[in-house]
Amino acid sequence: MEEAIDAVRSWVADAVPATWREAASGGGREAIRHVRSYADYVAWYPAFAESGLVVPTWPVAYGGLELAPVTARRIEQELGPLNLGHLNPLGLNLCAPALFAHGTEDQRLRYLPQIVANRETWCQLFSEPGAGSDLASLATRAERNADEWVLTGQKVWTTWAHVADWGVCLARTNANVPKRKGITYFLVDMHAVGIDVRPLRHIGGEAEFNEVFLDAVRVPDTQRVGDEGRGWEVASATLSGERQMISGSGSGGVDRIGGSDTDALVGLARRTEMWMDPVVRQRVVGLWAQERIRRWTNARVRAAAGAGRSLGPESSIGKVHQGELNQRIQLAACDLLGPSATAWTGELVSPEVKGMLRSRANTIEGGTAEVNKNVLGERVLGLPREPDPWRDTAWSEVPRS
Repeated sequence: MEEAIDAVRSWVADAVPATWREAASGGGREAIRHVRSYADYVAWYPAFAESGLVVPTWPVAYGGLELAPVTARRIEQELGPLNLGHLNPLGLNLCAPALFAHGTEDQRLRYLPQIVANRETWCQLFSEPGAGSDLASLATRAERNADEWVLTGQKVWTTWAHVADWGVCLARTNANVPKRKGITYFLVDMHAVGIDVRPLRHIGGEAEFNEVFLDAVRVPDTQRVGDEGRGWEVASATLSGERQMISGSGSGGVDRIGGSDTDALVGLARRTEMWMDPVVRQRVVGLWAQERIRRWTNARVRAAAGAGRSLGPESSIGKVHQGELNQRIQLAACDLLGPSATAWTGELVSPEVKGMLRSRANTIEGGTAEVNKNVLGERVLGLPREPDPWRDTAWSEVPRS
C-alpha cells in the first residue's frame, strides 16, 4: 500500500500544477477555488483520467487501476486536499453501476473508459410528467423493429440533458404485464434524430433541469442493457448509485448539491461574530455533528460498493439524511447573514442565498424523501409493504390520470 501512496505523491508532484498544490497546502479547497477556474480544471482533467485515479478500484480496461478498496480509500485521503472532483458524476454514478451489474463486456469496454475520461457525458431519462414518485408507471414506449427499438414519449426533470451526450432511459416494451415487468433499460444517444431537449428554469434562476421529448428515436438493440422486460432490475443499480451520489461528501459523488458544508458554516458564524451567541453556536455545532454522522454513514455504503457488493436500499439512508440536513445547513447560513440575506437584486445573490434556494430540491431529486423512507422501512427494517391494489395488474389496465 505504501508503494501505491508513494506513486500517487510522485504523480501529484509531476501532474498537478504547482499553484493548485500550494493553495491546497496553504488554504485548502477555498484557496484552490481562487487559483483554479472551472475551465482550467476541465482542460487539465484528461491527466487525472489517464492516471487511473478517478476510479482506482475499476479494472484497468475500463480506466481504473484494479486496486483494493482499502488502498483506494488511502489514495482518496491523500488526494482529498486537492479537491479533484469528478467531472462526469452522472456517468460514473448512474450509468456505470448498471453496466457493471447488467451490461455486456462489449458495452463496458465501449462506454466506461469514455465516462472516466469525461469524453461522453450522461443524463438520466427516468421521470415523466405522470411517473415521478411512482416511476414504474412510466408511459414512454419502445417498439421493436428488427435489430433496433423505436422510442416515443416524454421525460422530465432530466438534470444536464442539455449538455449530455448519452442518457440512460427506461421505456415500456410490454403493456400487457404488471408495470414493473414490462420495462426495458436503454442507452440513448442524446444527439439522435427525434430528441428535443427543453430547459426548465428553477427558483435560483439556473436551468440545469430539462424536459426531453422522444419522437420515434431509433436505438440499436446493442444499446439495450439487460434482458427485455427486466429494466426495473437494471434501474435499481442506477437508482442506488444516484441516491449515494446526492447524499453528499464522503459518498463518492458530488460534494454537495446546494451550498457549502458545515466547515464553511462555522467560518461564516465566526466572520459575522454570531459565534459568540451560545444559542447560535449550539445550532451550528449540532449541524456540524450531524454532517459528520452522514459522512460516516456514506463511507459504510461506499466501502460495501468497493468490496464488490452492489448498492442496495441502505444507500437511501444517506439520501434521506442528506436532503433534510443540507436544507437546515443552508437555512442556517442565511440566518447568519441576517438582513443581508434578503437585501439583493439581480445577479448580486450571495453564495449562501443561492445555496439555500438550490437546496430546496434536495428532498425531491433522486427520489423524494418520502419514497426513500418507504424503501428504508420495507427493505432495511423489514416492515410490511405499502398496499398496492394494482401491483399484479397489467399496466394497460391500471387507471391513470
